[in-house]
Amino acid sequence: MGKVTGFMEYERIEEGYKPVPERLKNYKEFVIGLDDAQANKQAARCMDCGTPFCNSGCPVNNIIPDFNDMVFRADWKSAIDTLHSTNNFPEFTGRICPAPCEAACTLNVNDDAVGIKSIEHAIIDRAWAEGWVTPQPPQHKTGKKVAVVGSGPAGMAAAQQLARVGHDVTLFEKNDRVGGLLRYGIPDFKMEKVHIDRRVAQMQAEGVTFRTGVMVGKAQDPLGKDSKVTNWAKETITPEQLQKDFDAVLLTGGAEQSRDLPVPGRDLTGVHFAMEFLPQQNKVNAGDKLKDQLRADGKHVIVIGGGDTGSDCVGTSNRHGAASVTQFELMPQPPEEENRPMTWPYWPIKLRTSSSHEEGCEREFAISTKELMGEGGKVTGLKTVRVEWKDGKMQEVAGSEQTLKADLVLLAMGFVAPVSAVLDAFGVEKDTRGNAKASTDFTGGYATNVPKVFAAGDIRRGQSLVVWAIREGRQAARSVDEFLMGYSDLPR
Repeated sequence: MGKVTGFMEYERIEEGYKPVPERLKNYKEFVIGLDDAQANKQAARCMDCGTPFCNSGCPVNNIIPDFNDMVFRADWKSAIDTLHSTNNFPEFTGRICPAPCEAACTLNVNDDAVGIKSIEHAIIDRAWAEGWVTPQPPQHKTGKKVAVVGSGPAGMAAAQQLARVGHDVTLFEKNDRVGGLLRYGIPDFKMEKVHIDRRVAQMQAEGVTFRTGVMVGKAQDPLGKDSKVTNWAKETITPEQLQKDFDAVLLTGGAEQSRDLPVPGRDLTGVHFAMEFLPQQNKVNAGDKLKDQLRADGKHVIVIGGGDTGSDCVGTSNRHGAASVTQFELMPQPPEEENRPMTWPYWPIKLRTSSSHEEGCEREFAISTKELMGEGGKVTGLKTVRVEWKDGKMQEVAGSEQTLKADLVLLAMGFVAPVSAVLDAFGVEKDTRGNAKASTDFTGGYATNVPKVFAAGDIRRGQSLVVWAIREGRQAARSVDEFLMGYSDLPR
């Protein structure tokens, strides 16, 4: 333990942000990380609890008290080694994970939690700057071949783990670049794509083969035939071919089927899924030329959905120069402070204001869209009604109807299931939510009903966090390795 009384002496230090007018001019990251002195004080606040709930609050079970102590002692090299022992990509989680570890922090019972995420961010950025992140090629090859389908964080984590124990791993991605929703969902201002590219280069040096632009099974657009998705595969490969060419197949696709809004006027021009809008800007940022890009310039934008995807639409619309941005949330406004004795160490319900909200956004809670209105086939506004919850049921508030102007409506209401075409093509059994059915038992974990076919990440558990994807990718890699070799030295 670094400083016994540190949690009593030092207050939580938040990472800084560049000023709003400056950051709205581009799509670069704008978070100002902790300097060495700030990281030292932040780490000193860790109490090194007898029962560190932060460890169990973290889906990848990061060894948080240990790397906090190492940062306090300025042993950054040991800190990154400890962090990498549980997390393949801390630069992803240190930027976009909502940090359930901090909700579980013992200090959070009656004080501000240790800034674990900011320490993680500082460790990995220091590691890259010092040249400590290097390829770890296997010492021996097994002669076994594994196909990983889907190059999001679950697929990348699994592929890296499997390559490091000597398997020949080929990672298939239907898009033109690696990264899944990290690449074509998360805006660059939250995570620049150089972080993905550096890991791809590392994994290639470790023996992973990447095949982009390849669709496994029959191509299916999860957003519908009229969507603006522009990054579909140019090549297909059958499940039968994969099963013939590889000793094991691991499916790690995302839950890409967006929840729709079945109201009158849904077919009007100007009404789009968030996952039509966000990937296009990422492609433009990468240097691609797009025809008829969806843009919010000078428009009154309404984002339907109060989660992180909706927030990303807000930040992107503001960078386009929208005339106004309003975000709808069906649920009532949560309290500004959680009931800590009631919820700790679990994820609390409280009002969360993102950096995108601070850049300019009206937030409407307990509101439902009744109709999308338009003229000449184009959306011009919405009819809404206030709602309240009584006896567990949502009811409309009489006399609360109103009409709001809108030139662009973005649907960001979450994702309901993975694309069924891939699972159907393999004949994988699905659960009641349409996800791949595969248990997480230690013996035979992540195996589907189809011989030598496994599933992990959002395709198995449904829409979730990047940190859960990394966890499942790592655990599935162990199961695949055990299936191929009869044992595994990979961590659970």
